[in-house]
Amino acid sequence: MNKKFYFLPLIFVLCAALTSAVLGVAGIKLHRAGYWKKAGKGSVKCLLCPRACLIRSGKRGFCQSRINKGGVLYSLTYGRPVVAAMDPIEKKPFFHVTPGEQVLSIATAGCNMRCIFCQNWRISQTPPDEAPSMKMSPREVVEAARKKGSRWIVYTYTEPTIFYEYMFDICREAKKAGLKNAMHSCGYINPEPLKKLLKYMDAVNIDLKGFNEDFYRKMGSLAEIEAVLETLKIIKKSGVWLEITNLIIPGQNDSPGDIKRMCEWIKKEMGQDVPLHFSRFYPAYRLKNLPPTPAETLKSARAIALEAGLNYVYIGNAPEIAAENTLCPGCGRTLVRRIGYKVISNRIKDGKCPFCGRKIAGQWKIDEKKQPVKQPEQPVREGALQ
Repeated sequence: MNKKFYFLPLIFVLCAALTSAVLGVAGIKLHRAGYWKKAGKGSVKCLLCPRACLIRSGKRGFCQSRINKGGVLYSLTYGRPVVAAMDPIEKKPFFHVTPGEQVLSIATAGCNMRCIFCQNWRISQTPPDEAPSMKMSPREVVEAARKKGSRWIVYTYTEPTIFYEYMFDICREAKKAGLKNAMHSCGYINPEPLKKLLKYMDAVNIDLKGFNEDFYRKMGSLAEIEAVLETLKIIKKSGVWLEITNLIIPGQNDSPGDIKRMCEWIKKEMGQDVPLHFSRFYPAYRLKNLPPTPAETLKSARAIALEAGLNYVYIGNAPEIAAENTLCPGCGRTLVRRIGYKVISNRIKDGKCPFCGRKIAGQWKIDEKKQPVKQPEQPVREGALQ
């Protein structure tokens, strides 16, 4: 089978015929987790994300992806992606990173949030041992990317933090092969593991779900917005390319006052050149009683962001608004023209506007000298991208 993408059907039944030194749930081979400490009486405390779960022996953390076995914390997601697909990089969304590029996107099941509006809830809100999955080692993921000619591996769809060890090992293998790494995350991760990961990361998009503490606690099962803001500061300081996404939900996080405060904070802390993506909400998961975000709300949010001084503000999931093009902040000319995820034209030359010479923030090219050549066809192991 030689298709552009591979997505494991949800009706696939996970085979539990694995053998390993450490058996997990449903026969999944466990992988020792990082970032935890013993807490006495066989319990452990997870230090990967701000939830700091205290986990008794035989139990799991909030994310359902990390389990305490005999006083040792293990990951249930290592080497078990539920999806590996070729996508346009604009879908992540990244608008200031190699426009039009097809990238390998990968995810495992699970999340450390419980957003009731989640668009990918079928995989994000399913425990790893209950989700149909495939077997792919970090090296096999990199080999799949090279085989498909992808210069990027993007960790997305669910929350990459919950498959941290797997992602980190793929990142290292990808760097050895001359590939780039990017992730789309909710940003709910502790500073220490984040800083370690950023050494191998080339671009990050963070969901800033709102700018109100009550909204985060209500929609994210008592999540704290301050932890996400700290993540954004750390990424900005690291020099890794950053873009931000804000899903606007009618009556929940669409207050003009909150949007204004958010945009002013972004400009002050992140700078005026950080792209901001406003995205239209569609009824999903446990929030089906609300209508899609009105066009006028999205237009108003964009106007507020531009007035606050942000240079690159986009609107997604609303093609009728036509706010997906990259414009030069200097002369106002259209530089990258898009329709949905498709790039129609890209006039940026050497990272600059060809009309006025202004530098346009972003990663517009990859150093071709560092790129791997496509590898010859090789037999594909079970679950590998085909």
